[in-house]
Amino acid sequence: MSVNSAATHPPLSQRVRYFTESVIREMTRVANRHGAINLGQGMPDFDAPEVVKEAACQAIRDGINQYAITWGAPPLRQAIAAKAKLFNGIDCDPETQITVCCGATECMMATMMAIIDPGDEVVIFQPFYENYGPDALLSGATPVWVKMHDPDWRFDPEELRKAFSPRTKAIILNTPNNPTGRVFTRDELQLIADLCQEFNAFALSDEIYEYIRHVDTPHISIATLPGMSDRTVTISGLSKTFSITGWRLGYCIAPADVSVAIRKAHDFLTVGAPHPLQVAGAAAMQLPASYYDKLRSDYSRRRDILLPYLRQAGFEFTDPEGAYYVMTDIASFGTGLDDVAFVRKMIELVGVSAVPGSSFYSPRELGRTKVRFMFAKKDETLHEAGRRLLGLKEKLSGLSSPS
Repeated sequence: MSVNSAATHPPLSQRVRYFTESVIREMTRVANRHGAINLGQGMPDFDAPEVVKEAACQAIRDGINQYAITWGAPPLRQAIAAKAKLFNGIDCDPETQITVCCGATECMMATMMAIIDPGDEVVIFQPFYENYGPDALLSGATPVWVKMHDPDWRFDPEELRKAFSPRTKAIILNTPNNPTGRVFTRDELQLIADLCQEFNAFALSDEIYEYIRHVDTPHISIATLPGMSDRTVTISGLSKTFSITGWRLGYCIAPADVSVAIRKAHDFLTVGAPHPLQVAGAAAMQLPASYYDKLRSDYSRRRDILLPYLRQAGFEFTDPEGAYYVMTDIASFGTGLDDVAFVRKMIELVGVSAVPGSSFYSPRELGRTKVRFMFAKKDETLHEAGRRLLGLKEKLSGLSSPS
């Protein structure tokens, strides 16, 4: 029996009608079809540390293949607590304040489900990681957008203040930021903290790129600012730090009563993250400080490889301060193509993929001249992508040249 695409089944839910599938994942599929170098989706083409991979294999061989405790295997939660105290300055109880989820993305969704009621407002900086908008809608929240202004991606304090109201339940921040590479300053975080306390709102702080910074300023977790420990959910994970994006290991650090609610949502979303990979994650977090120093310097080197190619090719941007992305402007190419058409042409003409900027904005039109590149790739991959991009402007101009 064939499936009729126009079947008269009951209508789908309203909540999924507000957004499309992930543009990032869609562009990855297009890139794969054309054999393009994928500088779109944030996954490395280099491997995790050997000791981390071996720890996962050993855990499987040791028979650690059944459910872990729903909110996380004890060794991993203990390792997270030790790391949070040493690196973030957050003192937390691994038994009552840490929840391990299937990636930082589920951490955000579980947190939203735990604290949001329909009609609550959530302040979100844009351009934003593309999941934040759907997360708000799925949880019944009303997103309130605050623009980070290019070229330096700073927000206007007055615009932020106007976004807060008695209906504000939370603000989502991401530092270092995806897609812009901004690292929020202490003064910016203090302003956000002051508003959270004034309006009795939560701060949901996505810090997944915390170790990847290209500036000398230290990473600052908003939970460490005065008055914020009881109203902050700090979200991070192992995917970016250990190049294991497919393992889906993220975690939330929250006040104990908030953690209870997060754990309830997490339990019924996914039950738990893979047990043997959690054990390996605990081993990964025992790596020495030299590992993190090298991680940071390696990413700064990769940034310094790609950015000159992008500038020479005709893209305009401000150098990212952290994470492994750069948000560029394509208006100077003068093609008249919007961001989606531009990326498709770039894939077809020179074999390099990126992410259309509209996927990071609401309304999407705000990103029609923006394209995000990532540089979590081997040096040779970045050089090859850069060489291909140098020929982009000529090939684009040839599309409108007389035959």
